Amino acid sequence: MGYRTMVMYMEIGCFVVCVCGWILVCSTMPTDIWTWSEVSNVVLATSNYYSNLWKDCISDSTGVSDCKGIPSMLALNWDIHMCRALIIICIILCFFGSILVLVGMKCTKIGGSELANARVTFAGGMNYLIGGMCSMIAYSYYGNKIRAEFEDPNYMEQKFEIGVGVFIGWGGSTLLIVGGLIYSIFAGREGCHSSSKRYATHQFQDAYTFVPTQKSVVSLASTEISRSKKPRTISSSRASSISEINSVTKTSVTYSYV
Repeated sequence: MGYRTMVMYMEIGCFVVCVCGWILVCSTMPTDIWTWSEVSNVVLATSNYYSNLWKDCISDSTGVSDCKGIPSMLALNWDIHMCRALIIICIILCFFGSILVLVGMKCTKIGGSELANARVTFAGGMNYLIGGMCSMIAYSYYGNKIRAEFEDPNYMEQKFEIGVGVFIGWGGSTLLIVGGLIYSIFAGREGCHSSSKRYATHQFQDAYTFVPTQKSVVSLASTEISRSKKPRTISSSRASSISEINSVTKTSVTYSYV
Protein backbone atom coordinates (compact mmCIF):
# COMPACT_ATOMS: atom_id res chain seq x y z
CA MET A 1 0.00 0.00 0.00
CA GLY A 2 1.47 3.33 -1.10
CA TYR A 3 1.74 6.54 0.86
CA ARG A 4 -1.08 8.21 -1.07
CA THR A 5 -3.46 5.32 -0.34
CA MET A 6 -2.58 5.40 3.35
CA VAL A 7 -3.22 9.16 3.51
CA MET A 8 -6.55 8.70 1.70
CA TYR A 9 -7.75 6.11 4.24
CA MET A 10 -6.53 8.31 7.07
CA GLU A 11 -8.51 11.27 5.70
CA ILE A 12 -11.68 9.18 5.48
CA GLY A 13 -11.26 7.95 9.06
CA CYS A 14 -10.58 11.44 10.39
CA PHE A 15 -13.60 12.78 8.51
CA VAL A 16 -15.86 10.20 10.17
CA VAL A 17 -14.35 11.00 13.58
CA CYS A 18 -14.78 14.76 13.14
CA VAL A 19 -18.35 14.48 11.87
CA CYS A 20 -19.25 12.28 14.86
CA GLY A 21 -17.72 14.86 17.20
CA TRP A 22 -19.59 17.66 15.47
CA ILE A 23 -22.90 15.76 15.84
CA LEU A 24 -22.21 15.16 19.53
CA VAL A 25 -21.51 18.84 20.13
CA CYS A 26 -24.69 19.81 18.28
CA SER A 27 -26.71 17.31 20.32
CA THR A 28 -25.74 19.02 23.57
CA MET A 29 -27.57 22.22 22.60
CA PRO A 30 -31.12 20.79 23.02
CA THR A 31 -30.06 18.53 25.90
CA ASP A 32 -31.78 19.66 29.10
CA ILE A 33 -29.54 18.03 31.69
CA TRP A 34 -26.34 20.05 31.87
CA THR A 35 -26.75 20.35 35.63
CA TRP A 36 -29.07 18.44 37.90
CA SER A 37 -29.94 18.24 41.57
CA GLU A 38 -32.27 16.04 43.55
CA VAL A 39 -34.17 17.32 46.56
CA SER A 40 -36.20 14.85 48.68
CA ASN A 41 -37.88 15.35 52.02
CA VAL A 42 -39.68 12.02 52.14
CA VAL A 43 -39.42 8.95 49.97
CA LEU A 44 -42.61 9.61 48.03
CA ALA A 45 -41.98 13.32 47.39
CA THR A 46 -38.89 13.87 45.27
CA SER A 47 -38.07 16.79 43.00
CA ASN A 48 -35.40 16.94 40.36
CA TYR A 49 -33.96 20.23 39.20
CA TYR A 50 -31.99 20.39 35.96
CA SER A 51 -30.97 23.12 33.57
CA ASN A 52 -28.84 23.98 30.55
CA LEU A 53 -27.67 27.17 28.84
CA TRP A 54 -31.18 28.12 27.74
CA LYS A 55 -33.74 27.08 30.36
CA ASP A 56 -34.37 25.74 33.88
CA CYS A 57 -36.60 22.74 34.52
CA ILE A 58 -38.12 20.84 37.44
CA SER A 59 -39.79 17.42 37.63
CA ASP A 60 -41.42 15.48 40.42
CA SER A 61 -41.75 11.81 41.23
CA THR A 62 -44.90 11.47 39.15
CA GLY A 63 -43.03 12.34 35.95
CA VAL A 64 -44.54 15.77 35.47
CA SER A 65 -41.95 18.33 34.41
CA ASP A 66 -42.11 22.04 33.90
CA CYS A 67 -39.47 24.15 32.11
CA LYS A 68 -39.00 27.88 32.05
CA GLY A 69 -36.82 29.70 29.61
CA ILE A 70 -34.35 32.28 30.78
CA PRO A 71 -36.36 35.52 30.64
CA SER A 72 -33.61 38.05 29.98
CA MET A 73 -30.33 37.71 28.14
CA LEU A 74 -28.87 40.87 29.63
CA ALA A 75 -29.53 39.62 33.16
CA LEU A 76 -27.37 36.53 32.62
CA ASN A 77 -23.85 36.19 33.89
CA TRP A 78 -20.99 36.66 31.47
CA ASP A 79 -19.89 33.04 31.74
CA ILE A 80 -23.19 31.76 30.29
CA HIS A 81 -22.83 34.13 27.35
CA MET A 82 -19.25 32.98 26.85
CA CYS A 83 -20.21 29.30 26.79
CA ARG A 84 -23.03 29.98 24.34
CA ALA A 85 -20.77 31.93 22.01
CA LEU A 86 -17.97 29.36 22.07
CA ILE A 87 -20.28 26.44 21.30
CA ILE A 88 -21.99 28.29 18.45
CA ILE A 89 -18.55 29.24 17.04
CA CYS A 90 -17.56 25.57 17.24
CA ILE A 91 -20.64 24.45 15.30
CA ILE A 92 -20.09 27.07 12.56
CA LEU A 93 -16.38 26.28 12.19
CA CYS A 94 -17.03 22.55 11.99
CA PHE A 95 -19.67 23.11 9.30
CA PHE A 96 -17.20 24.97 7.07
CA GLY A 97 -14.48 22.49 8.01
CA SER A 98 -16.63 19.62 6.70
CA ILE A 99 -17.10 21.42 3.38
CA LEU A 100 -13.38 22.15 3.00
CA VAL A 101 -12.36 18.61 3.88
CA LEU A 102 -14.85 17.14 1.40
CA VAL A 103 -13.40 19.34 -1.33
CA GLY A 104 -9.76 18.65 -0.45
CA MET A 105 -9.78 14.91 0.28
CA LYS A 106 -7.91 12.69 -2.16
CA CYS A 107 -10.82 10.30 -2.63
CA THR A 108 -13.34 12.95 -3.75
CA LYS A 109 -11.17 14.42 -6.58
CA ILE A 110 -13.10 17.70 -6.48
CA GLY A 111 -10.13 20.03 -6.02
CA GLY A 112 -7.32 20.74 -8.43
CA SER A 113 -3.75 19.59 -7.97
CA GLU A 114 -2.34 17.62 -5.06
CA LEU A 115 -0.87 20.79 -3.56
CA ALA A 116 -4.20 22.63 -3.71
CA ASN A 117 -6.03 19.67 -2.17
CA ALA A 118 -3.50 19.47 0.66
CA ARG A 119 -3.92 23.16 1.45
CA VAL A 120 -7.72 22.95 1.41
CA THR A 121 -7.61 19.89 3.67
CA PHE A 122 -5.24 21.71 6.01
CA ALA A 123 -7.70 24.62 6.24
CA GLY A 124 -10.55 22.21 7.05
CA GLY A 125 -8.45 20.46 9.70
CA MET A 126 -7.62 23.80 11.33
CA ASN A 127 -11.35 24.62 11.45
CA TYR A 128 -12.02 21.32 13.21
CA LEU A 129 -9.14 21.86 15.61
CA ILE A 130 -10.10 25.44 16.54
CA GLY A 131 -13.77 24.48 16.87
CA GLY A 132 -12.94 21.55 19.13
CA MET A 133 -10.78 23.77 21.34
CA CYS A 134 -13.58 26.37 21.61
CA SER A 135 -16.15 23.78 22.68
CA MET A 136 -13.68 22.12 25.06
CA ILE A 137 -13.08 25.47 26.77
CA ALA A 138 -16.83 26.03 27.13
CA TYR A 139 -17.64 22.59 28.58
CA SER A 140 -14.59 22.58 30.83
CA TYR A 141 -15.35 26.01 32.24
CA TYR A 142 -19.00 25.10 32.83
CA GLY A 143 -18.11 21.81 34.51
CA ASN A 144 -15.43 23.42 36.66
CA LYS A 145 -17.88 26.07 37.81
CA ILE A 146 -20.37 23.40 38.92
CA ARG A 147 -17.61 21.52 40.73
CA ALA A 148 -16.34 24.63 42.51
CA GLU A 149 -19.83 25.58 43.70
CA PHE A 150 -20.53 22.04 44.89
CA GLU A 151 -17.31 21.81 46.91
CA ASP A 152 -17.52 25.34 48.33
CA PRO A 153 -18.77 25.18 51.93
CA ASN A 154 -19.69 28.85 51.89
CA TYR A 155 -22.01 28.48 48.91
CA MET A 156 -25.46 28.55 50.55
CA GLU A 157 -27.66 28.18 47.47
CA GLN A 158 -28.80 24.91 45.97
CA LYS A 159 -25.87 22.83 44.73
CA PHE A 160 -25.91 21.02 41.41
CA GLU A 161 -23.92 18.22 39.84
CA ILE A 162 -22.51 17.81 36.33
CA GLY A 163 -25.12 16.49 33.91
CA VAL A 164 -24.97 14.26 30.87
CA GLY A 165 -24.80 17.18 28.42
CA VAL A 166 -21.36 18.24 29.64
CA PHE A 167 -19.97 14.71 29.35
CA ILE A 168 -21.30 14.37 25.80
CA GLY A 169 -19.72 17.72 24.97
CA TRP A 170 -16.36 16.59 26.34
CA GLY A 171 -16.48 13.47 24.15
CA GLY A 172 -17.41 15.41 21.01
CA SER A 173 -14.75 18.05 21.62
CA THR A 174 -12.10 15.36 22.06
CA LEU A 175 -13.04 13.77 18.74
CA LEU A 176 -12.86 17.14 16.99
CA ILE A 177 -9.45 17.97 18.44
CA VAL A 178 -7.96 14.56 17.59
CA GLY A 179 -9.34 14.52 14.04
CA GLY A 180 -8.40 18.13 13.33
CA LEU A 181 -4.89 17.62 14.68
CA ILE A 182 -4.25 14.60 12.45
CA TYR A 183 -5.64 16.47 9.45
CA SER A 184 -3.41 19.47 10.16
CA ILE A 185 -0.26 17.39 10.61
CA PHE A 186 -0.53 15.29 7.45
CA ALA A 187 -2.06 17.86 5.11
CA GLY A 188 0.07 20.70 6.46
CA ARG A 189 3.29 18.74 6.03
CA GLU A 190 2.40 17.88 2.44
CA GLY A 191 1.22 21.37 1.47
CA CYS A 192 3.94 23.36 3.24
CA HIS A 193 6.75 21.02 2.11
CA SER A 194 5.66 21.22 -1.53
CA SER A 195 5.34 25.01 -1.46
CA SER A 196 8.71 25.53 0.22
CA LYS A 197 10.41 23.19 -2.26
CA ARG A 198 8.89 25.01 -5.23
CA TYR A 199 9.77 28.42 -3.78
CA ALA A 200 13.40 27.41 -3.29
CA THR A 201 13.68 26.24 -6.92
CA HIS A 202 12.31 29.50 -8.29
CA GLN A 203 14.49 31.53 -5.98
CA PHE A 204 17.75 29.91 -7.10
CA GLN A 205 16.70 30.01 -10.72
CA ASP A 206 15.96 33.74 -10.64
CA ALA A 207 19.11 34.53 -8.70
CA TYR A 208 21.74 32.49 -10.52
CA THR A 209 20.45 31.85 -14.05
CA PHE A 210 22.19 33.99 -16.74
CA VAL A 211 20.47 34.54 -20.06
CA PRO A 212 22.96 35.93 -22.64
CA THR A 213 21.90 38.75 -24.94
CA GLN A 214 23.40 39.96 -28.23
CA LYS A 215 25.54 42.62 -26.54
CA SER A 216 26.90 40.15 -24.01
CA VAL A 217 27.84 37.71 -26.78
CA VAL A 218 29.74 40.45 -28.65
CA SER A 219 31.58 41.52 -25.50
CA LEU A 220 32.54 37.95 -24.72
CA ALA A 221 33.91 37.50 -28.27
CA SER A 222 35.99 40.69 -28.04
CA THR A 223 37.49 39.63 -24.71
CA GLU A 224 38.42 36.23 -26.13
CA ILE A 225 40.12 37.89 -29.14
CA SER A 226 42.07 40.27 -26.91
CA ARG A 227 43.19 37.37 -24.75
CA SER A 228 44.38 35.46 -27.83
CA LYS A 229 46.36 38.51 -29.04
CA LYS A 230 48.23 38.98 -25.78
CA PRO A 231 50.53 35.89 -26.09
CA ARG A 232 51.45 36.90 -29.64
CA THR A 233 52.60 40.37 -28.58
CA ILE A 234 54.50 38.90 -25.68
CA SER A 235 56.26 36.38 -27.94
CA SER A 236 57.23 39.11 -30.49
CA SER A 237 58.68 41.31 -27.75
CA ARG A 238 60.65 38.38 -26.39
CA ALA A 239 62.08 37.64 -29.92
CA SER A 240 63.19 41.26 -30.42
CA SER A 241 64.96 41.32 -27.07
CA ILE A 242 66.79 38.07 -27.89
CA SER A 243 68.00 39.49 -31.26
CA GLU A 244 69.33 42.62 -29.56
CA ILE A 245 71.24 40.49 -27.06
CA ASN A 246 72.80 38.44 -29.89
CA SER A 247 73.92 41.59 -31.75
CA VAL A 248 75.52 43.03 -28.61
CA THR A 249 77.45 39.81 -27.99
CA LYS A 250 78.70 39.69 -31.56
CA THR A 251 80.05 43.27 -31.43
CA SER A 252 81.75 42.60 -28.10
CA VAL A 253 83.44 39.50 -29.54
CA THR A 254 84.80 41.42 -32.59
CA TYR A 255 86.20 44.17 -30.38
CA SER A 256 87.95 41.69 -28.19
CA TYR A 257 89.49 39.94 -31.24
CA VAL A 258 90.86 43.19 -32.57
